[in-house]
Amino acid sequence: MALEVIMPKAGVDMTEGQIVKWNKKVGDEVKEGEVLLEIMTDKTSMELEAEESGYLLAILKGDGETVPVAEVIGYLGEQGEAIPDGTTKSEVKEEKPVEVKKEEEKAEEVKKEEPAKPKHNKEYDTVVIGGGPAGYVAAIRAAQVGGKVAIVEKDELGGTCLNRGCIPTKAYLHNSEIIEGIHMANSRGILIDSNFKIDMEKVLAMKNTVVKTLVGGVAALLKSNKVDVFKGVAKITKDKDVVVNSEKVLTTNTIIFAGGSKVSKINIPGIDSKLVMTSDDILQLNEVPETLAVIGAGVVGVELGEVFSTYGSKVTFVEMTDRIVPAMDKEVSKALEAKLAKNGMTFYTSTGLKEIKEENGKLRLILDGKPDLVVDRALLSIGRVPDLEGIQGISLQMEKGKIKVDDYMETSIKGIYAPGDVNGVKMLAHAAYRMGEVAAENAILGNHVKANLHATPSAVYTLPEVAAIGLTEEQARQNYDVQIGKFNFAGNGRALASGNNYGFIKVIADKKYGEILGVHIIGPNAAEMINEAAALMSAEVTIEEVIKSIHGHPTYSEAMYEAFADVLGLSVHVMKK
Repeated sequence: MALEVIMPKAGVDMTEGQIVKWNKKVGDEVKEGEVLLEIMTDKTSMELEAEESGYLLAILKGDGETVPVAEVIGYLGEQGEAIPDGTTKSEVKEEKPVEVKKEEEKAEEVKKEEPAKPKHNKEYDTVVIGGGPAGYVAAIRAAQVGGKVAIVEKDELGGTCLNRGCIPTKAYLHNSEIIEGIHMANSRGILIDSNFKIDMEKVLAMKNTVVKTLVGGVAALLKSNKVDVFKGVAKITKDKDVVVNSEKVLTTNTIIFAGGSKVSKINIPGIDSKLVMTSDDILQLNEVPETLAVIGAGVVGVELGEVFSTYGSKVTFVEMTDRIVPAMDKEVSKALEAKLAKNGMTFYTSTGLKEIKEENGKLRLILDGKPDLVVDRALLSIGRVPDLEGIQGISLQMEKGKIKVDDYMETSIKGIYAPGDVNGVKMLAHAAYRMGEVAAENAILGNHVKANLHATPSAVYTLPEVAAIGLTEEQARQNYDVQIGKFNFAGNGRALASGNNYGFIKVIADKKYGEILGVHIIGPNAAEMINEAAALMSAEVTIEEVIKSIHGHPTYSEAMYEAFADVLGLSVHVMKK
């Protein structure tokens, strides 16, 4: 008796799946365990294997069709065997176009956009420009869902994140953690000589090894997914093809422009001095300057400023706003500033920079309302702007210097997508990953999945770490009747035992419904713990539901539970108010 091939239920919430591609034709012999077809749901893609050996007797649902779970999509059996309703394989094959047509007409009637299979009418289904977090992830996902894909990178795979941003700075910051541990050792009964020396040549070599390993990993991932990699500068033509190095033309059905971002600069006298570094430059510095000014106390500036402070530099920050990391919750920002100041850093907030002068091998920073600041080096760290090289040949709708995209990551020109930093929606590597995935699926299969970025966490990898998700207290109070829960790490057993008990966790919730509006952490492992809050907010879990959970003891994350409980006044480890 013929064996039914059905659309599997690949998850508790799965109601339907899309057939990406049948790997066998009607009449082909199939071995048990061979991949029959590839399917995709709204969450994942997977391969469906044959449960037994035989011949593919019939295909009832073809490539690109969306089918409810448990519905029969084909039959396996002995050669020539009839399928249960008595029709033969040839009759089924002849009926297929009619059935597909009816399904398409029905979809048009209800105005439901179903994913379509790749067109394959040009050299590539999509060409990705940029090999950073948005780009390389988009290329891999596009290949996973059946596309023929190329990626073009003008520099190194991995983009700013792997080469000049997230990864190298974390390598440097781990050195800062080691130095902090040396300083703490004597107070914990470990008697060692706390004198140390920084060998910047070895630090650079360590950082470069880490970067090279990860960049090589990205290249291997692209190769394993059969993505064609081109090195050079890419330009989009008016015909919506891609030219590499003004020579090679890649014809393509769609384009994913993931050009990333570049360092932002300010137009003041003296800013072009060779002693003024960008974040790119300072990560190649082979010496520790005696004095360092950091222009801009945002995330990157504060992280790199702390690195060189722990390495031995006297660091002064110049920040135009009234506090450091101003995007963070005000209470958290002030707590971080107090801790870093205690560790020896100086902060000039609400201070403008008027001019930079180079004098006798040093820099003189002329400040607005403050005495001049004389230093050996300065780090310019005022943020990043989209890198729009590659789109000069076309006219995309822009918004404040950023490419405007819809929820599908599609630009104003149909078939051109722009995930990641180029659209300025959320200039974070992990947000770029998600935007890249969404752009890829839509570029290959048609617009069917949207990027939901509301529960995107962010972090500052200082000592202590800072992390946040959702609304700050100031933002929440503008539209909600809020409740605040807070728990200090001074009351957490693991934090006390580890000597890392500075900081707190703050939870902001809507009083009416118990919705979690924001979570803000300053303290140990903040960048790891914020992911719990991200999962809770994505699942729309309420405060009342959270406090029914059990957190392991002793752990730093118990402080998260206590902060949630404190929203309702139910934390047993908080003094009664």
